[in-house]
Amino acid sequence: MGESLRTTKNSVAGPDRPELQKAIQEIVDSGLAGVQLRVHDDRGQWVGSAGVRELGEAAEPPANGHFRIGSNTKTFTATLVLQLVAEGRIGLDTPAADHLPEFGLDRRITARMLLQHTSGLFNFTGEVYDDGTVAPGIPVTDQEWVDNQFHTYRPEELVRLALSKPARFEPGTDWSYSNTNYVLARLLIEKVTGRSYGAEMQRLILGPLGLSGTVVPGASPEIPEPHAHGYYRYQDAGQWKTVDTTRFNPSCLSAAGDMISTTQDLHTFFSALMGGKLLPAPLLAEMRTPHPKSGDYRYGLGLFVQDTDCGGTILHHNGGLWGWASLMYSTPDGSKTLTASLTFGDAELGLAAIAEALETVKQRLVKEVFCGGQSGSADETADPTRPTG
Repeated sequence: MGESLRTTKNSVAGPDRPELQKAIQEIVDSGLAGVQLRVHDDRGQWVGSAGVRELGEAAEPPANGHFRIGSNTKTFTATLVLQLVAEGRIGLDTPAADHLPEFGLDRRITARMLLQHTSGLFNFTGEVYDDGTVAPGIPVTDQEWVDNQFHTYRPEELVRLALSKPARFEPGTDWSYSNTNYVLARLLIEKVTGRSYGAEMQRLILGPLGLSGTVVPGASPEIPEPHAHGYYRYQDAGQWKTVDTTRFNPSCLSAAGDMISTTQDLHTFFSALMGGKLLPAPLLAEMRTPHPKSGDYRYGLGLFVQDTDCGGTILHHNGGLWGWASLMYSTPDGSKTLTASLTFGDAELGLAAIAEALETVKQRLVKEVFCGGQSGSADETADPTRPTG
């Protein structure tokens, strides 16, 4: 790919930041197809991209192109639920079953438990238990996923699949990351408002913040221009295959990971959220309080709380999909943010290698942005935003 893997110097806005240019170039050189990065801090804003927009072409990724944000969606969904709590429409600690009686949910499960992953509900994209046992859910890997990438799933269908499986633990007694929680959160939003998840997202978040580049796609496989291309690389019958995953039906993730956005919109949203513009202070404090059972993950209500080695605290949620990854970090006051999109190419990387590469990327960028390039990598050894959303 050679010369095409160059930093998009003419897309850089704000002060010259050679360390950021070098970082995104090294990320691409490690095997990714493309990177879009945006940083807002006390030096202003910096925007850049590296790599290629599409395999086989020389054009770089658009510096503020659209991309699939995966589990960053969870922070939007959690914020929306908490806004409805603030409106008095949802009780944070009342049974979710009061609003969703059709599923026969354990009455101990509350909206809070859904947002903080303490419900114990089976993850409909599959579970890996402590002893290494794997319990599959909907198709999420390899040829089986490729064959189903345009299938439409109804959110109720995903929830019923999860409820047909044994719970991981009694509600409220432990922590386990489960996409099922956020599909139930979507259904809760729709039941109490009488409007669609997308309509409520527009009313309370996208419209007020002017997030014109952010989309709640439903079952549509389309992604607005401009955008880079994502690629899913997998092995089938001993052979590596690469499929373009720019278009696929995101209903398989629903409100747990279906949204599309831009680095600018993610910055605007997360800065506003952390700056107290979307939630009353008590609810924002609840959102940023990690549940003790989440251990090293330090998960609150729809976001992770993380200490850096250089003495600071940052809030974040990242996302991983088939061929796509996204990063969204902020200081507690929203004054410094890092938002990014990463697209995978045709490097022969298995899921474990991809997870390792992403970990290296996150640590490198967090060190550069939040610790001034000094020793301050994020201690984020097992971010559960896996390639399934």
